[in-house]
Amino acid sequence: MKNVGELGINSIFRKTSRRFTALLCAFVICFLSVPVVTVNATESTRKQLEEAKEKKKQSESDLNDTKDNIAEMNEEKSSLQGQLNTLNTQLTEVSNNLENLEEQIDDKETEIENTLAELEVARKTEESQYASMKKRVQFIYEKQNFVLIEMLFGSGSFADFLNQNNYIEQLSAYDRKMFLKYIETRKSIEAKEATLEEEKKQLDEYKVQAQAEQSRVSGLVNQTSGSIKQYANDISDAEAKAQALEDQIKAQDADIKNLEAKLAEEMRLSKLAASSSWRNISEVTFAEGDRYLLANLIYCEAGSEPYEGKVAVGAVVINRVLSSVYPDTVVGVIYQNKQFSPVGSGRLALALADGKATASCYQAADEAMSGYSNVGNCVYFRTPVPGLTGINIGGHVFY
Repeated sequence: MKNVGELGINSIFRKTSRRFTALLCAFVICFLSVPVVTVNATESTRKQLEEAKEKKKQSESDLNDTKDNIAEMNEEKSSLQGQLNTLNTQLTEVSNNLENLEEQIDDKETEIENTLAELEVARKTEESQYASMKKRVQFIYEKQNFVLIEMLFGSGSFADFLNQNNYIEQLSAYDRKMFLKYIETRKSIEAKEATLEEEKKQLDEYKVQAQAEQSRVSGLVNQTSGSIKQYANDISDAEAKAQALEDQIKAQDADIKNLEAKLAEEMRLSKLAASSSWRNISEVTFAEGDRYLLANLIYCEAGSEPYEGKVAVGAVVINRVLSSVYPDTVVGVIYQNKQFSPVGSGRLALALADGKATASCYQAADEAMSGYSNVGNCVYFRTPVPGLTGINIGGHVFY
């Protein structure tokens, strides 16, 4: 039989055990009731960062290609410039040759004119000599017997007669000699005229060829000049493109830095949220204006979304209120720096001033403030982007 002391001790021990068990159960229940926070924002930001880096890599590749194209076009332009200089030299030579040919043609035409004049004089001399010779021959044949009788009877001696006859023969021989010489001169002049005409014809052909060559070289000069101008324009466009790509790369660098900073911050918040506790909705005391404020934010963020989308936006706000990572009031969460765009743009202020929230917005706010969430523990939402996974409702993805 146990004594009173033992009974008292056992009673105390049992009470203490029951209290300890109750505390342990309460702790387990509280622990199990704390939501498991999974912040997917870091994964989204990481994907955005990878995409930004890939875009920068592509921009750098495009920039290198553009610079290579510029170098190639500059080389081609330099080559064309050299060809143009050569063509200009050829064009100058052709022009000089053409001028020389024109001078030679002018000289030949002058020579032909002089030769024609000489030929005309020779022909007149020929006519005169021919007329004189014709008269003498006619006289000799018609008056030969009379002349011989006259010379015979008129001569003082036979020696005088022979002398006069010899004179007549010499005169005839002279006339014949001069006539033959004239014929040779005329033939020479006619041959020279023919030669000059042939040379002039050749010079005319050379002139035509020179003009054709001048046109050809001039066409090549114009074509090459046009190509150089086009290359200059292409190079200018490529340089402008290269400058735009460089500016784009700078902007992408800045975007990458911002995303890296954002990723670091979200990773910090993610780790903090994972290791922190969440309150139960029953522990939250809402202020008098919280319902009005939340309903108007829902109007700004999801006014045109289906009702489920309105509830989801309200749930994100309340999830942040419950998380120890974010402010513990609706006002603190909504007005936290750079969290909700309608705050920064002034749309929320206008909505609050005009009371824009609709009945469905108030209903969604009431559901969220009651602790209901159709997006689990999501604390972010945005319009969908490639690589971002989450709960899609209407035009938003919640994560």
